[in-house]
Amino acid sequence: MTATFIKTDFQKKWLQRLNPLVEEFASNGAEIDEKSLFPTEHIEKLKKIGYTSLSLPKEAGGEGLALYDLLLFQEKIASGDASTALAIGWHMGITMDLNDKRNWPENTLHAMFQEIKNKKLLNGAATEPKTGSPTRGGRPETTAVSQQDGFLMNGHKTFTTMAPALDYFLVKAWVEEEGAVGEFIVPKTAKGVSIEETWDMIAMRGTGSHDLLLENVFLEKDKLVRLLKGGNKREASGWLLHIPACYLGVALAARNYAIKFAKTYSPNSIEGTISTLPNVKMGLGEMELELLKGRQFLYAVATKWDECETKDEKDSLLEELSAAKLIATNCAINVVDKAMRIVGAKSLQRTNPLQRYYRDVRAGLHNPPMDDMTIMNLAQSALEE
Repeated sequence: MTATFIKTDFQKKWLQRLNPLVEEFASNGAEIDEKSLFPTEHIEKLKKIGYTSLSLPKEAGGEGLALYDLLLFQEKIASGDASTALAIGWHMGITMDLNDKRNWPENTLHAMFQEIKNKKLLNGAATEPKTGSPTRGGRPETTAVSQQDGFLMNGHKTFTTMAPALDYFLVKAWVEEEGAVGEFIVPKTAKGVSIEETWDMIAMRGTGSHDLLLENVFLEKDKLVRLLKGGNKREASGWLLHIPACYLGVALAARNYAIKFAKTYSPNSIEGTISTLPNVKMGLGEMELELLKGRQFLYAVATKWDECETKDEKDSLLEELSAAKLIATNCAINVVDKAMRIVGAKSLQRTNPLQRYYRDVRAGLHNPPMDDMTIMNLAQSALEE
């Protein structure tokens, strides 16, 4: 099924390059989940083949990765190990967003591009214990107080994915003097920066999404890269579709496992394998339909995004981007559920990968944007037409 979505030789080349790594990631998935290990070796191998710089512009040593390409590659990685895919997806997506929006000072932006070319990693740090997800509109309690020659930052961030491997954090903090939220580059090596290893979830156990603690961290003035003074105006961010692409990758892994099981399992109550049973064929067909629905919608929206020529055109896709996440994620959940029904009680054994896929894919409901916000925004959009 994957081949029907491959359009270019570039995509084919990189999928072939990822194949052996994905097989290795899959073989490590159970241990990563069981021990809640961060997949350091997986991330290092993605760095080694140049994957982490693909979303840089070509003039900075990247490939100017299209959104469609990113989703195809992230889906592939997730079919091996979901934690690895979701973790590296944030770095890839944020890099793509920086290239797309160019909303930092030029010198700072190009300096960061050079760091990424040199295999440095970055991710945002926006969620906090009391505010929850920033998409809900809460003002960060993390503060950056202006000093004569910089800022003094204090705060506590949660869900800082890939924390063990990051070199830079993009931290949102309240700047009282500006009356606005600022986005700051915080090097991991800065004095007062520490990671508290709090990540203990039943899903995506290897993402290393620990807490980031910031205690009297001094930052030079140029570490403030932008002020968010746009009020509640929503901007389209196509790169966030790396999230549903990850969960569709999990669904593909579950689908492949269920098909293999159906073609090889032969109880003595029937002749042949269970793949010949009408109810099993129905389940397999329903899985295919869910995958087609989720993937067609996701990649169609990605294609529209890549074809946009202006910011206004991209912002007009806000609701479609959110809808793509909702549909793809829920389709992925349905696929894993149907795969488990085909396999039966064996799918609940701790040694069976389906129980891990089931836990991992449910995490998609809690990644932004959440389903309720998507539905409410669609309703509001319809009312305002």
